[in-house]
Amino acid sequence: MLPHLKAYLMALKEENEELNETEDKDQNEKHYFKTEEKCIKRPYTCQQCGEIFNQKRRLEVHMKIHIKKEPLICTQCGKSFKRRNHLKSHMIIHSGERPYTCPQCGKSFRVKGNLKAHIRIHTGEKPYTCKLCGKSFSLNNGLKTHMIIHTGEKPFECDQCGKSFTLKALLNVHMRVHTGERPYTCEQCGKGFKRKENLKAHMRIHTGENLFTCDQCGKSSFSIKSTLNAHMRSHTGEKPFTCKLCEKSFTQKGNLTAHMKTHTGAKPFVCAQCGKYKRHPNWHEKIHSRESSFTCHDCGKSFRLKGNLKVHMRIHTGEKPFTCTHCGKSFSQNISLQIHMRFHTGEKPFTCNVCGKSFTYKAHYNSHMRIHTGEKPFTCKLCGNSFTRKESLKSHMVVHTGEKPFPCDQCGKCFRRKATLNSHMKSHTGESPQPLKVG
Repeated sequence: MLPHLKAYLMALKEENEELNETEDKDQNEKHYFKTEEKCIKRPYTCQQCGEIFNQKRRLEVHMKIHIKKEPLICTQCGKSFKRRNHLKSHMIIHSGERPYTCPQCGKSFRVKGNLKAHIRIHTGEKPYTCKLCGKSFSLNNGLKTHMIIHTGEKPFECDQCGKSFTLKALLNVHMRVHTGERPYTCEQCGKGFKRKENLKAHMRIHTGENLFTCDQCGKSSFSIKSTLNAHMRSHTGEKPFTCKLCEKSFTQKGNLTAHMKTHTGAKPFVCAQCGKYKRHPNWHEKIHSRESSFTCHDCGKSFRLKGNLKVHMRIHTGEKPFTCTHCGKSFSQNISLQIHMRFHTGEKPFTCNVCGKSFTYKAHYNSHMRIHTGEKPFTCKLCGNSFTRKESLKSHMVVHTGEKPFPCDQCGKCFRRKATLNSHMKSHTGESPQPLKVG
């Protein structure tokens, strides 16, 4: 019995060892496949848009895009924002707070980022560099704008004339050509401008400040650099603006524009309300239709600007606060005094770049330039005759009306034109042997 029992126990032990070995192997295989399964990155797919992520956490973050959040609304103006910090920055506009001050010049800013960008003016730092040409910029937006030079891209197109621009801001300024809008108004004289820079330059007329001097002739009556550049062409003889139809060249772009009307036959707009000739009918007509906020209590005339009303009131009060130091003559407006001063100084600031002739008044300069451009913007509605000056059209109209507004105080004979009356007067004084018979 004993040998048989011993043999049985030995066989059972071997069987148990084989079983344990098999179980260990199974456990090892299970652990291996489980570890391998962990190593394989399971894809997590967004059910909304189909985008795939390799981590569940990333999918959860992504899902927030699809959850519609209520926008953050500004209680002052109703503008909406997605982020609270953007709304907070925006609210400073309404409060007027400028908490960030430049230690160099004292200029204040609403946003800290704007102060950082401003500091670079003082430090000269230009951290944004163009990889194509090496030019550096203090602002990232400056670099982005510059890159368009290399790409040639002009993504902003005018829906009126099809002209394209590199920047939306340039398109906005260009649109004022079509609308006639002049949002920047001088408080001194009420003149409007399309650009803020033009208003700043215009203000120098009132202050008497002239920043740019011609190094050829020493003339220093240039408030903006572009005017100096145009003046310099009178010395160089350069005429960079050429008509594509007849190849005639001009020193100024405005002269070319006026000249082009001789080819197109375009006539200036005549306002039905006041009879004035205007280039931009849309904007001018709004003057008549728009409600005016400032009304004169003496005569009922209304004005869009308070400054214009103040100037107008001097007609009733007789106030003339601007006095000439040379002759004592007084004026109601500063600009009138400045124009008057040209009689004492002999200044003629408006110079023709074609022939070099100078003028005291800009209106006289404009009329003279039409001699060179050939433009005749004033047309008779009765016979179609065109004239370079409005006064010439008025003189011409007496041909149709038969009016003779200039009588001779010697014999009572009447004449259509003052020049004809002057010639006739010589027949009474004996200066002319034969009086003119022009009636």
